[in-house]
Amino acid sequence: MEESETRVQMSALQHTKADTVASRVLESPAVYAAWMAEHDRLMRGISREGRFTRQVLALRQAAFTLVHRKAMMEYIRERRITGRKRMRLFALFYGNRDYCNAVLAEHHNFVRCNSSYVCTHYIGEHLMQDAVFDEPMQLYEEWFSEYFRGFCDVELATTEEEQHLVAPVAALRPLLKHRLTEARTAILAMPEHPDREWREVTIRKPNGDTQRMRSIFGQD
Repeated sequence: MEESETRVQMSALQHTKADTVASRVLESPAVYAAWMAEHDRLMRGISREGRFTRQVLALRQAAFTLVHRKAMMEYIRERRITGRKRMRLFALFYGNRDYCNAVLAEHHNFVRCNSSYVCTHYIGEHLMQDAVFDEPMQLYEEWFSEYFRGFCDVELATTEEEQHLVAPVAALRPLLKHRLTEARTAILAMPEHPDREWREVTIRKPNGDTQRMRSIFGQD
């Protein structure tokens, strides 16, 4: 927890998107206290594991959970979801809960999860020196964002034109979900200091014969 508190304090001086969001827990004593209590439970669950290898595994699993929990607000910001479409999105995940309360709850959840994710990454990469928290976890986050974006785009498509545009994405959803499952399994099985890079990271590195392709979701 001491390392996490220090890292959150540092977020106010950093300029990444994640740090910008994470630093917001410092703006209110109530928000900071809520984050502290939530993050403490998360860290205690990891520290209770007796062996270091089990702690590393628990930290990786916690990172997956945080990636999933912060995805909704990232989707709203990236797609600039507003109005009735935003209301449908919250109804999709919150059911019949009051819309305003759901928005507030999700926003606070987003800030806390970003703060915990920044700390988790710091602990995994710099303290545990777990190579997973370099490119493999970053790649997983990118893939989950793709999957979640596609899932929401399909679910929110109501007009015939929108449904036509997302039809290829709808067809790919099972494949994207399967890719995530395989990635989680591979990442959890990786040693802290692998002898060679994860294959998915290696093949994505640019060389003279490759170039970045346009995303099927309409954004790079």
